[in-house]
Amino acid sequence: MNFKNIFISIIFATAMVVAAFLINRARPVVEISQPRPEYVRATGKCASCHLHETSAIVHQYSFSKHAKINVTCYECHRVQEGQAEFVHKGFTLAQELTALNCAQCHSTEYDQFLRSRHAAPAWAAVSGSEGFSAEQIAYAEKYHPGSVMRSANQLAIVQGEGVMEKGCLACHSVGKPNADGSIGTCTACHARHSTSIALARQPETCGQCHMGPDHSQLEIYNESKHGVLFALQRDRINLDASPKNLTTRDMPVPTCATCHMSGLEGMNVTHDVTERLSWWLFSPVSKKRPNYNLGQEAMKNTCLKCHAKTHVEEFYREAEIVVHSTNEKVQKSLDLMTELRKEGLLTPEPFDEPIEFIAFDLWHYYGRTAKHGAFMGGADFVQWHGNYELLLKMVEMEEIAKSLRGKSISETK
Repeated sequence: MNFKNIFISIIFATAMVVAAFLINRARPVVEISQPRPEYVRATGKCASCHLHETSAIVHQYSFSKHAKINVTCYECHRVQEGQAEFVHKGFTLAQELTALNCAQCHSTEYDQFLRSRHAAPAWAAVSGSEGFSAEQIAYAEKYHPGSVMRSANQLAIVQGEGVMEKGCLACHSVGKPNADGSIGTCTACHARHSTSIALARQPETCGQCHMGPDHSQLEIYNESKHGVLFALQRDRINLDASPKNLTTRDMPVPTCATCHMSGLEGMNVTHDVTERLSWWLFSPVSKKRPNYNLGQEAMKNTCLKCHAKTHVEEFYREAEIVVHSTNEKVQKSLDLMTELRKEGLLTPEPFDEPIEFIAFDLWHYYGRTAKHGAFMGGADFVQWHGNYELLLKMVEMEEIAKSLRGKSISETK
């Protein structure tokens, strides 16, 4: 082969390479941004289509621990007993994924969740006992008496169906009874495809529901020293650390999950967020939980990872004083409402008179806020968002009661 032929061959080959490069560069980004090898192995045929159709889902999955250990899409989406199915691209899949699909591998976590107030009691707080089986009701009532065997929430009904669906149940669906016999969803805290432990440890994740005037936990946390320190040291905290091997080096500052769920330095890991609680703080008049001693000791043991025993004991003593004094204020308002009903000065219908809303606000907003603030280190919520409002609302109620009684006397003359 002479030099001329060699030169032409080189030119031609170079032109082919350049042309291939230009053609490839002109392709849509979604075609050239191929998934990493580990999640191609894990997702197989699913990724080949969904990278084009629902690309964000594929990328979320690619960052998950499931992808790293080769858990496939099918393993989560396959049909479990009692689930409706459909055929998709040659695969038989479940029409709706529930906690039952997660329980295939995470049965211990699911069983713990079932004991918590996040399960059946959450849904029943809005919708009552409808939709639950007798067995599910009995199981939940064993741990949370009166929490599921109840009627639907009257205020939610008054507000209307649309509000109930997009408002109340948007959070309370964490404990929704599913058609397959399971309860709830894990994705409320972990997300569907990233299945992230770090996400579940973020205060903002809990704050999707635990915020606002009736349960101001996120706002209280942000005001507390815990919240301020977390905001400062967030970049130093290992939110992805294994729950069973979590140390204070990983979490030197606690988030909600640290105190309520985590296995910090050998402590028990739990998905029962009520396991370390000692009071029914959400109730109008709070009482001790049946596991008061065990729950309080478990939470104190978490506190002792950072605080001296004397400090922890004093903190609990002061918090319980707030609970008792708040109970007294709320009970006074409940007694007044009972008296007015006995005197026939209120209608039997719920939430149709101003004093009913004030009485509701008194315990549901300000009473709860004061008690939660005391146990979470939120001074302003104990005081101005709590006890100040309790005093103000009681004065308003007494003035209305005085007016109703005066009007009743004048009408009988």
